[in-house]
Order: sequence, then structure tokens, then C-alpha cells
Amino acid sequence: MTALRPERASGAAGDQGGSYGQPYEDPGAFGGGWYEGYSAGGDEYGSYVPPVVDDETVALRVPAPPERTAREEVPSASVPPGGGRAARRKAARRRHGRRGGTRRATGAPEAAEAPKAPLSRVEARRQARARKPGAAVIASRAIGEIFITTGVLMLLFVTYQLWWTNVRAQAQADKAASNLQDDWANGKRNPGTFEPGQGFALLHIPELDVVVPIAEGIDSKKVLDRGMVGHYAEGALKTAMPDAKTGNFGLAGHRNTHGEPFRYINKLKPGDPIVVETQDKYFVYKMASILPVTSPSNVSVLDPVPKQSGFKGPGRYITLTTCTPEFTSKYRMIVWGKMVEERPRSKGKPDALVS
Repeated sequence: MTALRPERASGAAGDQGGSYGQPYEDPGAFGGGWYEGYSAGGDEYGSYVPPVVDDETVALRVPAPPERTAREEVPSASVPPGGGRAARRKAARRRHGRRGGTRRATGAPEAAEAPKAPLSRVEARRQARARKPGAAVIASRAIGEIFITTGVLMLLFVTYQLWWTNVRAQAQADKAASNLQDDWANGKRNPGTFEPGQGFALLHIPELDVVVPIAEGIDSKKVLDRGMVGHYAEGALKTAMPDAKTGNFGLAGHRNTHGEPFRYINKLKPGDPIVVETQDKYFVYKMASILPVTSPSNVSVLDPVPKQSGFKGPGRYITLTTCTPEFTSKYRMIVWGKMVEERPRSKGKPDALVS
């Protein structure tokens, strides 16, 4: 039996007295009794009815914790570790590794890639053909390469025309001017006539900061492309020299590329000085008029008394010719000037070159 029984006062089975002051046969002695039908003589016991065992009354027990739902579950990483400082440090190292980095989960093994089966010869050839570009792809690549090559060549050509020709021509013109001045300083006399391409004078345009040698002829390779200004001195285009008593001293020069000495002559204003320096003299002209556009075949601009210049009779004139618009040679621009002073070198430079 699991229930406890109270002790009797004596060992007699029929003893009706007890330490609790009530006989055993008294049904109220234990509140309804554990025994039903107990006789006074104590010899017989009626049918025994055991009490209902209740687990709650057998022993104390710790109640089970309530079940948590999926939302109420808290990850173990958010729960602060118990124990002292050392335990917390160990827990932090387990979560983040020794150097603070994220620790790889040890529970999930790394998936190893399964080795691929070798391809058959037919499949390998099929994949090789699939990787090979088609005719359309090859054609588009070829056309693209042609366009790229053409663009690069055009860029190089433009760079050559607009930059390198100027660099080279200016260097050649500076050398020619230096050689000419050295000859003058050394007393080397000019012959009466000059060979094509031979320098014989210097042109000064102070307003444009231009100083360029003047050579005989208008040949591109010998004169103009070398950065110099050419004198119209051949055939039907032959013009007078500066020291002539009357006449028109005609000059040609590039407006763009190859030194471009006449690039800004369109900015000259009436009265601006134009000076021709020779071995013996300075010839000073004043800008008189400009013809912005005319045909390349209009050779009348080089006449002794040029048409459309505004001059009325013979005199000592200068004519500057160049291409227009810029970077083209479709038309010509003409600038005229009239001589106002002939000054020997022995008297020094004219005022136009001193101021």
C-alpha cells in the first residue's frame, strides 16, 4: 500500500481505545474511513476499497515548461551566455571565430562537386562546332575591324595635317629666316635674280605677330608647304618686286596647316602696317582693302592696278592671297596694301617694327 496508516495505542486487535480518542469502528475517525464494514470485534474486515491514487499527491514534481511556437523561439545566438566573462568570450569566439569573422557552420558538410563524365568524341565535335562563329559573325567582325582601322587612320591623318605639318613647317621657316639673316649679316650679296624656292626677304605683319620668309615662286613642296610665303614670279602670274618703281608685289601663303602664315589676315584693318624686309631696305605698306571671297581663277587681283582693290592708277602695291573658307581651297581671299615708306636699313627699323 502507498498510503500511510496511523499507529494504534496497543497491540490488541480489539482494543477499542486509541491515541486519537476514537474507536476504529467509528466511521468518522478518518473522515469516512479507509475501511468499510469493520466489525467491533476486530476479527473480520469487510471488503477493502483502496483509495484512488492521484499522481498529484504522490510526490512533488517540477512543472514542464510551456511549449513554444515557431514565432516565440529565440535563436541561441541572441541569448547571452551564462557564466562569467571567460564563458562569454568563449561563446563569442564560437559564434564569430577567433578574429571576429563569421564562422562557417560546422553541421552542414560542404557539397563536393561531382566529377563530370568525359565527353564522347561526337559530342566534343558538336560542341566545338557550336563554339565556332558563323559566317555572319565573322563578316560583322571584319566590317567592324575595317571601320575601326579607317577611323584610326583618319584620326592620324587629321593629327598630321593640323598639328604635325605646322610643327615641321614652322621649324623649316624659322631655319630659312635664320639662314637669310645670317647671310645678310655676313655681307653675302643677293644676286639680281633668285632660284625657285630661294628666300630673299622677310614679311612682317605686326598686328598678327607674323614674321615669315619670302621665297621665289609658289611651288607647294619647295615653298608653301615649308611654311614660307611665295612670290608670284612665273609665267602669266609674274608680279613686280618691292623695289620696282610701280607694280604689284603678289604673295601667296597657306591659311591652314603647313605653318599657316596667312590664317588671320581677314582680321587686318585699313591702316595696319605690312612690312617687307630685304637685305638693303624696309618697304612699309598700309592695308587698304580686302576681298573676302573670289574665284581661284580670278587672276586680275594680281594686275599692276588690281581690280576691285579701289586703287585708281599705277602705284606700288602689295597683294596677299590665301584660301577660304578655312580648311578648304574652294575660294580665295585677297588683301591689298599700298606702300607708304621705303626705308634704308642704315636708318634703322621703321616705326611699325619698333613700336
